[in-house]
Amino acid sequence: MFFYFSHMRKILFGVVITLVVLFIFKYCGEKQEDKMVLKESSALIQEQIKNVGKLIVTEGHFSEVFNYKNSKDIFGAYLTSEKKALVVVNADVTIAYDLSKIEFQVDEATKTLTIISIPKEEIKISPDFEYYDIQADFLNPFEAKDYNDIKAIVNKSLDKKLEKSDLKSNAQNRLISELSKFYILTNSLGWTLQYNSTPITKTEELLNLKL
Repeated sequence: MFFYFSHMRKILFGVVITLVVLFIFKYCGEKQEDKMVLKESSALIQEQIKNVGKLIVTEGHFSEVFNYKNSKDIFGAYLTSEKKALVVVNADVTIAYDLSKIEFQVDEATKTLTIISIPKEEIKISPDFEYYDIQADFLNPFEAKDYNDIKAIVNKSLDKKLEKSDLKSNAQNRLISELSKFYILTNSLGWTLQYNSTPITKTEELLNLKL
């Protein structure tokens, strides 16, 4: 009888040990699987950022006609010499966001993608000048200063025209469209997207970001 109980105790002990080992293996396997999923999600997010990290360019075109005049008094107010020109300006404008410069942080522990900073837009205005009907004389000739003054006046005018146009808002809309891909991806993976310390819970909130 003693031998029987001793034998049963050994069998029971062996079963318990086996169950404990199986539980440990199962627990470790699940943890490893979670870690692999987390690593895969992190890699997918970083790959998506790399794909989005490109140059977004919005293009526009402006045309203007300027009448340039410059008068010079000769011998006081007794004699005046005037020079003038008709200036036609065609300008190509580009507004670009280089998203390869975006700063971000991936936190696997909290499953959070944080956008730290977004590069400012890069504005380039390339005017082409054509001069017509240039009138000047020996006493008041066209000089390099005149051309520089014309360019300065034109550039200020183009800046104002750009501000009144919808080019900047169109460029920002394209930027928001690219950033929304981050939200769609993180949301589908159960991650959180935030800009600095502000969580993004829907794509519409990206429109209110102070870029």
